[in-house]
Amino acid sequence: MSPVATVRRSEPADAALHVSALAQLLIACVDGGASVSFMHPLGRDRAEAFWRGVIDGAGRGDRVLLVAEDGAGAIVGTVQVLLSMPENQPHRGEIAKLLVHPRARRQGIAAMLMEAADQAARAAGKTLLVLDTVTGGDAERLYPRLGWQRCGVIPDYALWPRGGLCATTVFYKALSGESL
Repeated sequence: MSPVATVRRSEPADAALHVSALAQLLIACVDGGASVSFMHPLGRDRAEAFWRGVIDGAGRGDRVLLVAEDGAGAIVGTVQVLLSMPENQPHRGEIAKLLVHPRARRQGIAAMLMEAADQAARAAGKTLLVLDTVTGGDAERLYPRLGWQRCGVIPDYALWPRGGLCATTVFYKALSGESL
């Protein structure tokens, strides 16, 4: 049986060709209620500008952009590993914008993206990753299954895309195999 999706690192020149598809993925997630920094309705111009900024950051080496593609080559998921940290934290990276298209969820794509993010972080010399996610969401249940440790909850951290405050849960993962 072939995998439901394949995950690959998207290099800046390649990613620039997929700005529209990445924007559509982000819009679909925000439309579906994902609290990922944007309010509803998210316009195409704003979504495309966001992805152009991400691609610029990848070009500078500040981040790694990973994409998941279905069997037809359509982008159905993405995640970023932020690599550029303050000088006293060169060992740390951060996970940002884990997105899976609503029609492609519950197929293991998020787990595949997160495994690829771990590998990319290790390859970049990172030994610790951090992330935050909306409290009570599907991702909050996913991360512990992937070896992430829950730190705690920050109430009223952000807004849901259609308004109203939501809490966030903070996680970390040691990549070195050592407990922090």
